[in-house]
Amino acid sequence: MADFDYDLFVIGGGSGGVRAARVAAAGGARVALAEDSRLGGTCVIRGCVPKKLMVFASEYREMFADARAYGWDLEDGAFDWTRFSGHLNRELDRLEGVYRGLLEGSKVEIFDQRARLADPHSVTLADGSTRSAKHILIATGGRPQRPDMPNAHLGMVSDDLFQMESLPKSILIVGGGYIACEFACILNGLGVEVTQFYRGAQILRGFDEEARGLIADQMQERGVNLHLGTNIVEMAAADADHPSVPTEEGMGLPEVERPVPPAGAAGGPVWVKASNGMERVFDAVLFATGRTPNTTDLGLEEAGVEIGRRGQILVDEFSQTNVPSIYAIGDVTDRVNLTPVAIREGMAFVETVFKGNPTPVDHDLIPSAVFTQPEFGTVGLTEEEARDREPVEIYCTSFRPMRTAFAGRSDRVLMKLVVSKATRVVLGCHIVAPNAGEMIQLAGIAVKMGATKEDFDRTVAVHPTMAEELVTMKTPVRTA
Repeated sequence: MADFDYDLFVIGGGSGGVRAARVAAAGGARVALAEDSRLGGTCVIRGCVPKKLMVFASEYREMFADARAYGWDLEDGAFDWTRFSGHLNRELDRLEGVYRGLLEGSKVEIFDQRARLADPHSVTLADGSTRSAKHILIATGGRPQRPDMPNAHLGMVSDDLFQMESLPKSILIVGGGYIACEFACILNGLGVEVTQFYRGAQILRGFDEEARGLIADQMQERGVNLHLGTNIVEMAAADADHPSVPTEEGMGLPEVERPVPPAGAAGGPVWVKASNGMERVFDAVLFATGRTPNTTDLGLEEAGVEIGRRGQILVDEFSQTNVPSIYAIGDVTDRVNLTPVAIREGMAFVETVFKGNPTPVDHDLIPSAVFTQPEFGTVGLTEEEARDREPVEIYCTSFRPMRTAFAGRSDRVLMKLVVSKATRVVLGCHIVAPNAGEMIQLAGIAVKMGATKEDFDRTVAVHPTMAEELVTMKTPVRTA
């Protein structure tokens, strides 16, 4: 048998790669991991964690008014981005240190540099050295992408938001997926004037239509200026204080040349012309128009690894590529791009390769949350997907929740179950409400277990709560 430097070499230090490295090392494997950025990856450093902390920060604005309605003598406060971002960066540093400590405690050798494949059993590091391994796991994740259009470099992507020195007064967000909608709500809550363009007919494509419609309505009620069926036609650097700057009234582009900010920097205002005729200057533009797998310059071609048309690494149900010694997990495979899924894939990889227990990854009935305002939790089939498969009954209710109704707000929540007529199994559950993510985690257990509508009905309601509606809806609102 060939003598390798390691049993496993992991390329990528995000949640999936770190988990796989740690668990394999705990079982006695010789493991190394290379990461050219920061340990923790997208989720910890420039995704889920900092985003959720920004969600928390943005929700306080409404709490001042609500508190007054409940009798508290409070005045509206001002949000201090500098104080928040400083605390945020310290927390991310702490979490990165935790990840490093976990790897070191598991005896994983860490290379803080880029690695690329040299052949099916070797990687070349940025310092020019080469390491060999019996197995190589690619867990390099994904990255946000800008659209292919002139001056797209003037816009930010989601990674840049966490590094802003100050908040813009106005921002245009381009896109209608969960990242675009989450940041539209976050920035609106932090006091930024938010305009959102989406080229489609409704935001959050692929989610339940009734739920996405309610979220769009609620976002607009909260102040997000949402334009559907709209996209950027043209954009250019501009000076918001210069008299020759184009405005909403449709003035022409200034003839003077203006400095171009570096890619991803909110270094100056941007003039935008939209497909709906709007012309306006924004302090910043954010492109949330999709993500792409991080497969560039990884040496995949040299090693013979097959890549799909979207740039993703193609793998089988055991996360193995067409090259037997090379595996891939997480967003770089573009299967289900969620952090907990990458972690599950990493665990299944270790079971398969190092524990002799072939374990396919279960990508069915994965609960997820979209941290818009209001929040959205979902698991299983949408109404549209379900009715295309079989006859279904829809149990649904929408109402003003007690907490915000008392405070005089017009917020509405949605509770929805999609039920098979034939088997009575709950095929999908969709919740639009504060803390919907917390609720869907628990509802997801029932749906994953194959609970029927009668199982829900037999469960005694917890009163008074919003979630009690999930077990008290007795009559379908429609069948399909």
